[in-house]
Amino acid sequence: MRDSFARTLSAPPRLLPALVRGVVTAPLKRLPPHEDASLPGTRLVLPGARIDPGRLASYARICGFPRDGAVPLPYPHVLGFPLALRIMTEHHFPLPVLGLVHTWIEVSGRRALTAGDRPALTVYAERLAPHRRGTEVIMVTEARIGDEPVWMSRGAYLARHGTHTPHPLYGARPSHGAAPADDAPDAAALLAATARWRLPARLGRRYGAVSGDRNPIHLHPLAAKPFGYPRAVAHGMWTFARCVAEAETGRGAPRAARARAEFRAPVPLPGTVTYVSRSSPSGVAFELRDGAGARVHVTGELSSASARRP
Repeated sequence: MRDSFARTLSAPPRLLPALVRGVVTAPLKRLPPHEDASLPGTRLVLPGARIDPGRLASYARICGFPRDGAVPLPYPHVLGFPLALRIMTEHHFPLPVLGLVHTWIEVSGRRALTAGDRPALTVYAERLAPHRRGTEVIMVTEARIGDEPVWMSRGAYLARHGTHTPHPLYGARPSHGAAPADDAPDAAALLAATARWRLPARLGRRYGAVSGDRNPIHLHPLAAKPFGYPRAVAHGMWTFARCVAEAETGRGAPRAARARAEFRAPVPLPGTVTYVSRSSPSGVAFELRDGAGARVHVTGELSSASARRP
């Protein structure tokens, strides 16, 4: 990574110029990255990020959260997305932003946020990491109110390319992400189906309008096909948020304080998915499967504030 430095913004970056810049620079990015490739050292800081009540209500509606004015645990990711996109479309960012696929996400909140809060956001690219299908970039978003850290996320976006030979950029460092559910013996057998959702073809466009994430793979089959998808696919952050909402409200569980998910397979649109879960005193483990319950699209878990260690 280049030398780190903070840049304070007076307003969120505009998404359209960043998207245009991503389209223009994508053909110039080399895959796999060159062995001396490095990430921008920019740490973008947005003091006093505004939480728009209308946008928050639209997010809650499309993701299945109660529309009570409370800020769902995954929502600050939406606030930080314009900053992340600005970094990922910089000239020195080594991966093409078009076609990047979200592979895992971890979020934690030290206290609940409300629509009246104005958190200061800091977003930066942490590192590149190897992946069996290409190269991941780890992005970090932090939120503070005053001097108090109140929320944080770490997640990875994958640029797919051939990985037939070891690349000197990575050395022997493993990719770090959410722990696969396969680590737990017979985990699938312990999960019970609790909900089925029919996902419309326009879901990617609807969530893109709320989140600002208008990656072509989510918008329309014709836009997704150049990236290897026969149909548009749902946003990983929508599937994550929808599962968190179901875990919180499906059984009357308290709001989550920590959650993580691994995105194992794209969710094609339109389509039907099955939500399965298992509750325990410490939280909820969940999976999102296809309509038949056979293919696993997302695995994850969450814990409530009451389950946290002091």
